[in-house]
Amino acid sequence: MQKYSFYQHFEGWEEFVKRPLGERLPVFFREGRIYDVLFSQQFDRPFLDSLYDLTNRIRRIAKAREGARWLHDLHGHRRAMLYFVQPSTRTFLSFLNACHILGFHTSEIRDPHTSSEIKGESPEDSIRTFSSYVDLIVMRHPQEGFAEKTAWLLNVYSDRPVPLINAGSGSDQHPTQALLDVYTLQRSFEDRGGIEGKVIALVGDLKRGRTVRSLSYLMKNYPGVKLLFAAPPAFQIGEDIKEFLSNQGVPFEEHTSLEPLLGRADAIYMTRIQDEHDKDGKSESQYEDFCLRKRDLAKMKPDAIVMHPLPRRGEIEVAVDRDPRAMYWRQERNGMWIRAALISVIFGSDEEVRTEGERYLSDGSPAYSL
Repeated sequence: MQKYSFYQHFEGWEEFVKRPLGERLPVFFREGRIYDVLFSQQFDRPFLDSLYDLTNRIRRIAKAREGARWLHDLHGHRRAMLYFVQPSTRTFLSFLNACHILGFHTSEIRDPHTSSEIKGESPEDSIRTFSSYVDLIVMRHPQEGFAEKTAWLLNVYSDRPVPLINAGSGSDQHPTQALLDVYTLQRSFEDRGGIEGKVIALVGDLKRGRTVRSLSYLMKNYPGVKLLFAAPPAFQIGEDIKEFLSNQGVPFEEHTSLEPLLGRADAIYMTRIQDEHDKDGKSESQYEDFCLRKRDLAKMKPDAIVMHPLPRRGEIEVAVDRDPRAMYWRQERNGMWIRAALISVIFGSDEEVRTEGERYLSDGSPAYSL
């Protein structure tokens, strides 16, 4: 049987998406509260500081059985859909367990071939179908901009809009990864004045790495930060990011080697070369120049940290894992907690956590432990 591709035209979308981002963002807020999470540009410093305090509280409340049960009852009447049609391990499990911490019942689709999209249903109609059954949609999709389009669609066309969280949209953005990255940076530098004034090296495939793009946008919230971009010439950070940083007064440098930056950086954020996108193998020939090995640790500052959004594929030698400056596995664990806090904010239970949840904080246990 012949299969047909069907793409719907939604009146108003083409005009909407051409507007400057600042004009589009209000559509994704409700009554002054964030509703759809799509871009790092939605987060300002007061929001970040408040979210990180809430994250610490949720972690501490969850330490005791009674606290964990109380958190689970907060949203036990709600349902969430995890629509992950691009491969994911950490982000999927992180969101799944974040939902479970707050009591959400979850459904999932991880392959569009198991849905009616195989029959020709448009992805947009699939999303509208999900909104009939759930209270939250968390989406990872390979198409750049698709998360924004579907959030807009639900807000404008649907009679039952629900919040949508972008868990990775093509090579565009990964805003919740940026949240957990900044949370890790803040906690790592807590005894050194926080993120302000730090030098952060971003290494690897910066052109196609959406985690680096999203993190770069957030740096405007931390005065004195300087970014060092280290990538092969073909995979340097995009012009749009450089223009944004320049407009925000965030200094940056571009380099084609990691080695000279080892002694300068307070944080080294490694990423893999995404050669799964390559047709001619050009990335592989330069891969070795952007790896962190055990022997490189001696060149780093003694209190610097190493981060990675994972998965890795050799760009950090396994022997580095045992160094106390290696934060990437702790960084990964932070994701579940920051996402639980974010969902709490979206659904308005954050004030309840700060007030009624206070009784679970009296045991003197630390709110956070690296």
